[in-house]
Amino acid sequence: MKWTDDAVILDTRRHGETSLIATLLSREQGRYAGLVRGGTGKSKRGILQTGNQVRAQWRARLSEHLGSFTCELVSAHAGFAMATPLLLSALSAACAVAETTLPEREPHPAIYDGLVVLLNALQGDDWPSVYVKWELGVLGELGFGLDLSECAVTASRDNLSHVSPKSGRAVSKAAAEPYKDRLLPLPPFLLNGGGGSHTEVLEGLKLTGFFLNRHVYGDNGQTQPDARARFVQSLRNLAE
Repeated sequence: MKWTDDAVILDTRRHGETSLIATLLSREQGRYAGLVRGGTGKSKRGILQTGNQVRAQWRARLSEHLGSFTCELVSAHAGFAMATPLLLSALSAACAVAETTLPEREPHPAIYDGLVVLLNALQGDDWPSVYVKWELGVLGELGFGLDLSECAVTASRDNLSHVSPKSGRAVSKAAAEPYKDRLLPLPPFLLNGGGGSHTEVLEGLKLTGFFLNRHVYGDNGQTQPDARARFVQSLRNLAE
């Protein structure tokens, strides 16, 4: 049993004296774990960093076995992000969300493609907005997408300003007014494209975080990964 595919390193943990167990998000195969023999060695350690994009080959005698990976570096996103703590925090958060939300060995090429877009966007200015849009895409791909096309109350497509926490549907500014304290803000950049302000990004993370907790983590008796919580807190700290 074997396959070869593009993948992103989500996590590694030590196994024995010299090996690692790596978890990858493969474009066509989904979230996969495998043994990397000699993974702690100098030649492989730099490749097997969280967030790096690789060309991976997985082999096993039987499909249900853990199997083993060999990985060839494609893009060293981790090396770039390490120079800036906030970028590294965002990279770690995205990989942790992918690892904890996606079922094992279930392909989600759209989530993989979006993650690669996000990792590449870390070298630009609008990456915080891209991060929020990626999490919104994760929700949609997992079957919990938000309906931001029209107001849930009036069916109007204009002046959408909030999201109902119950239905996940947009609400217009006029319809939201009596219930604003019960609704979640809808940052404009999720409707109009482009990047959002620092405040809007935090609102976007609150929005996606609420529905991730409700539909994904809460249903499994989990909470969002610590890496995501640290990333959100780092962004909040910048506003203080």
